[in-house]
Amino acid sequence: MTTKWRLVGDYLENCSCDVVCPCLVSTKAMMAEPTQGVCYNILAFHIDTGNYGEVALDGLNVALAAHAPGPMAEGDWSLAVYIDERATPEQTDALCAIFGGAEGGPMSAFAPLVSTHLGMKKAQILYRIDGKSRSVEIPGVLAVAVDPLASMHPSGEIWGMTGHPLAPEKIAFGIGREGNRFNDHGVDWNNSGRNGHYAPIEWSN
Repeated sequence: MTTKWRLVGDYLENCSCDVVCPCLVSTKAMMAEPTQGVCYNILAFHIDTGNYGEVALDGLNVALAAHAPGPMAEGDWSLAVYIDERATPEQTDALCAIFGGAEGGPMSAFAPLVSTHLGMKKAQILYRIDGKSRSVEIPGVLAVAVDPLASMHPSGEIWGMTGHPLAPEKIAFGIGREGNRFNDHGVDWNNSGRNGHYAPIEWSN
């Protein structure tokens, strides 16, 4: 029996592709070849308000680190999950169910693509919104910041309706700052100056 859930918040993404990532702007969509041949991707989320059944999820953060050895839609991903250390056991189970795709919603589209689960860790996850910039930090594991891609529009941002599964109606194009790093599970990525996105999210099942 699926538990009803809903969350509203914010997300950022930084991958190893050149700006702009071909996954969203190619005629092949997620079948496009990553610009580096493989994809190293950080996804981070801040939940403003949310619930999983009777379990409140307000204020919690989640981060995912994914690796795809070729076009995203071909699968064979490796995935590591990081859950806010402040989450109770009930909240942890709820977040794992939602972000693992087991309870429907946007992440269920990605779940079949993951072949190697690197596990879940509880961690201090610091998610910050500073004007039009987003950043996330897990001390000793990752530090990622995404700024808007340069634009002639007076808003200083480029928004698109790309159909991205996480934010299909509105997503901003961005670029990762210098110093964007991930180091865990025996790998060390540097996505500085690479493709980024951010968007408000409103999910439910």
